[in-house]
Amino acid sequence: MTEHDPRRTSLRRPPRLRPGDRVALLTPSSPANIERIDEGIDVLRFCGLEPVELASARARGTSQPFLAGSDTDRAADLRAALLDDSVAGVMTVGGGYGSQRMLERVAWTGLDAVSPKVVVGYSDVTGLLEALASRLGWSSVMGPMVAEGEFRESYSFSSLWACLSAPDRYGPLAFRGARTLCGGAAEGLTAGGNLSLVAGSLGTDTTWSPPGAIVLLEDENEDAARVDTMITHLRRCGYFTDAAGVVTGKFTNAGDSSEAEIRAVLDDRLGDLGIPVVADANLGHGGHVQTWPVGVRARLDADARTLTYLEPPLT
Repeated sequence: MTEHDPRRTSLRRPPRLRPGDRVALLTPSSPANIERIDEGIDVLRFCGLEPVELASARARGTSQPFLAGSDTDRAADLRAALLDDSVAGVMTVGGGYGSQRMLERVAWTGLDAVSPKVVVGYSDVTGLLEALASRLGWSSVMGPMVAEGEFRESYSFSSLWACLSAPDRYGPLAFRGARTLCGGAAEGLTAGGNLSLVAGSLGTDTTWSPPGAIVLLEDENEDAARVDTMITHLRRCGYFTDAAGVVTGKFTNAGDSSEAEIRAVLDDRLGDLGIPVVADANLGHGGHVQTWPVGVRARLDADARTLTYLEPPLT
């Protein structure tokens, strides 16, 4: 397969984190794992950061047990953190469900004049990361969250901290154990994230699918039929029409579906796109995963199963 012609839409990249920086802790989604929050805070302090908890960080279910406080309160926490000049970044404490509901309540007015801040999260936080790109033109970081297991797993956290503190030396990402589904190389902005959130954002004012993107898709708790349905939905909506390449991450806890069944769906639904595709990369859920900066120019080499950032993820 020949080299894909790169097309780019530049985003504003936030500054790296430095010792002494204050970072806001919040959740746009579900109640966080209370037992793990304090451990995660200790990790941040060991790195020289000063965590600042907002109300949603430890909020419990209100209108629904799967929501950390009200949608309005979670949206207010996000806006407050982005507007606070004393805060250098936002670390989400957990995912789950609810970021799409929160995004309905976010008051975006005036935020486009704010200098970019790094925002970190994955899973349900994919909805927020896409919104930062589409509404504010910011890049962000798909990486471990403060109250989740990956935050204390040395490999996963080391990847995150390398990205946040030394972005000029971050990468290349080597996807050992991954498969080359379609060979070739491509350049473009990194995009995507959790499959169900990417599919759920289509048609909203926060979806983000830049032309010539290198798209990541991963998920958990979704069986083969659901994965097939969501990827088919993306295909029918034209999501891959202008994509430069695709990387699929982990699909963990897939119910009654076997690993082979998930692979068969990915091969069938992504193998005929005519662009480079790498499958089964260690990105997303399940531990021992690498951090994926979003909205940063990169080069995917599907034959070597590597992704090289062509600019530092942060400034």
